[in-house]
Amino acid sequence: MPDATTLLCPVCQGALDLSSEPRRTLACPAGHRFDAAKQGYFNFLTGKGTNFLEDTSPMVLAREAFQNRGHYAQLAAELAALVAGHHTAQQLDIIDAGAGTGYYLGEILDRHPAARKDALAMDISRFAMRRAAKLPDTLAVVWDVWRAIPSGDGSRDVVLNCFAPHNPAEFRRVLRPRGLCLVVTGAADHLEEVREPLDMLSIAGGKQESLVEKFGAEQLTHLSSRNIKYQMELEPEDLFNLAFMGPAGHHLAAEVLRAKADALGRRTVTASFDVHLFVPQG
Repeated sequence: MPDATTLLCPVCQGALDLSSEPRRTLACPAGHRFDAAKQGYFNFLTGKGTNFLEDTSPMVLAREAFQNRGHYAQLAAELAALVAGHHTAQQLDIIDAGAGTGYYLGEILDRHPAARKDALAMDISRFAMRRAAKLPDTLAVVWDVWRAIPSGDGSRDVVLNCFAPHNPAEFRRVLRPRGLCLVVTGAADHLEEVREPLDMLSIAGGKQESLVEKFGAEQLTHLSSRNIKYQMELEPEDLFNLAFMGPAGHHLAAEVLRAKADALGRRTVTASFDVHLFVPQG
């Protein structure tokens, strides 16, 4: 089981201890207690709520189906290689902030066994955390990334942040001096062939500049950025899953989106990701 001592209670910020008897429970010295759901995740938002919409069960199923087809495997492999190249320690403490199903975290765990010592996946979606809880030796926690991360100062070697809200002040706080923050965003040409016909959100330009400025203000130095670009051959079912797993899933009916995907037929679609590496200053 993972070492939970780096976890903090979201109520009082005391250290949380993990116990398994009679059921999996996280508890702090002040008596605050969080029992694992039957699917294995912990919900730290109980009684707190959030202003953001969680991805629904159908949206998460669409994401899982799309990821399982390997369309983003090249990105996942690159992230795992970047972590392995930056850290060679016997133990690696990692947080996936906005983890979704835990797909990218899972690839890192598979390729970097030391990361299994204490992995933490966070997302506001209970349905996503059900999937992430299945990862080996990983604590999956329902939590809002905009809030204080429930982990101690300088407690983590890697912060992973893929297509999720950024909280650079908290990323910097939890990182160790030689830590690495990996941020993934969609490039301007990402999914350009299908964004409009599938009612997907456009991608604003100038993202890298604003990201570097935002993270630099929180004492995170921009180490480098790289673009990963390739072509995907997508069937109508892939196109539906691709659109429905994102923001479109919140405002379009599934049958409407499926009809749009079927009308497009089989398509060659550009995958284009910008991967940004940040390290703590000093």
